[in-house]
Amino acid sequence: MYGRGSLSDADLIALLLGTGARSLPVSVVAARLLELTGGLEGLVGLGLPELEAELGVGATQAGRLLAAVELGTRLAARPLQRNAPITSSRDVDAALRPRLRDDAREHFFAIAVDSRNRPIAELEIAVGGLTACCVSPADVFRPVLRQAAAGVLFAHNHPSGEAQPSEEDGQVTQRLVRAGQLLGVSVLDHLVLGHSGYFSFLDAGLLAGGSLA
Repeated sequence: MYGRGSLSDADLIALLLGTGARSLPVSVVAARLLELTGGLEGLVGLGLPELEAELGVGATQAGRLLAAVELGTRLAARPLQRNAPITSSRDVDAALRPRLRDDAREHFFAIAVDSRNRPIAELEIAVGGLTACCVSPADVFRPVLRQAAAGVLFAHNHPSGEAQPSEEDGQVTQRLVRAGQLLGVSVLDHLVLGHSGYFSFLDAGLLAGGSLA
């Protein structure tokens, strides 16, 4: 009668679960899940083993929850379009942060672009651990050069959720800028993606010669 917008988080989870377990109503199981994880954000961060371990959640039910999370993530993300130039850091943030903000590992991406800043390829260069993702100019530019790119934008997430760049982030950025100058590939920006925002070296005026104009 009131539509799906009137349903609570627990109501929606109960619908996905379908049934309860151990004589517990599905509504109780859904509410318990939210309580144990601290809400939807905590639930999103769980994987299949963690969900299966919780009260009343079997493999099939956990799979339904993860599928719903993935659909929501894909809906929130705005993929870069091949024929649409990247005009600001917001374009990169919108494409990558919804996919990475709840990831427990650090991922380093390079987005290769043509001379008009249109994306040619989205390249995952490296996947690290909880606090670091080590990359070298050789690791980064080898796949970028295969794309015959005129420019490149970098982005990586901080599993801590903080978007503030570390001292190492700044040092890596400068090394990549210098390598790009030697190789004839313009480094246009480097984004650090947090949970609720991002940091752009270009927007902060820390990228010498960088521009998306």
